[in-house]
Order: sequence, then C-alpha cells, then structure tokens
Amino acid sequence: MESGVYIISVAARLLEVHPQTLRKYEKYGLVRPSRSVGMLRLYSEEDLIRLKIIKTLVDVYGVNLAGIAIIMDLIEGIDEIALILSTANESNLDSRIGIINEKVKLLLQNFVK
Repeated sequence: MESGVYIISVAARLLEVHPQTLRKYEKYGLVRPSRSVGMLRLYSEEDLIRLKIIKTLVDVYGVNLAGIAIIMDLIEGIDEIALILSTANESNLDSRIGIINEKVKLLLQNFVK
C-alpha cells in the first residue's frame, strides 16, 4: 500500500470490503478515521492495518464485533505495557512494574465486564 490517507471508497477497495462495512466498524468504535474539512472520512496507514486485523478476525475466525472490540482493547493494552517496558531501566524498574500491574488490572476489569 502507498503511504498517505485514503477516503472511504479507496480504503474499502484496498481492503476488499464495502464502504458500509467501514462505516459499521466506525459506529462500533473499532476504527476512528480522521475527517477532512468537508467531513470525509480519511483512513491512515495505521487505520488500514487495524482494519486488516479486524477483517481477518471476522472472515477467518468468525469473531463478532463485540469480541473484536475486546481483542483490540487487549492489543492496545499490551502495546502500552510493551512501551512501558521498553523505557524501563534499573533506576525506575519498580515504578514501571507498578504501572504495568495497574494496566493489567484495568485490562482484566474491562475484559470481565
């Protein structure tokens, strides 16, 4: 894929889905495209990667949208934890572990709602 942003029709064509599918994913909070001055949805490369993951979860694994929301939240939480770990050193390791423990608690609370 080329770098940049894509309007909904182009993003849908790249992902081989109907534009209405992208609107539905946005409605469910699975993707948050930016908007142009004229309020056109603009999908970034990051959005397209996220949408590819969503499409795979739906098409290959049969996961429903509620399940996808949980999975995506867990992925984001794990990414945050990885970032915290990547910035840890001996002097701040204890505080980083505390932050990670809190993040894990929040993830688990959200998961068992």
